[in-house]
Amino acid sequence: MADPVVVEMANRLAEECLAVQGEVGDDRLFMQVGDVLGASSQTLEEAFLTAVRTRMANDAGRRFLAQKLKAHQAAAKSE
Repeated sequence: MADPVVVEMANRLAEECLAVQGEVGDDRLFMQVGDVLGASSQTLEEAFLTAVRTRMANDAGRRFLAQKLKAHQAAAKSE
């Protein structure tokens, strides 16, 4: 497990990166940031990529659940 300070830095950077990524419309920006980090700290790179991927997975899961609920509610209304 990474040092808690490293995890905290990675989490903050992941939040910032995802915000910029959404603003500029580059859905692979996090990979470029990971490359920059990896040039000097593999530990921070791995923590950052984990933080980004878990956030992206969380967002995808939430979108999926929202779509399922919307479809269920639409089906219930049409009955």
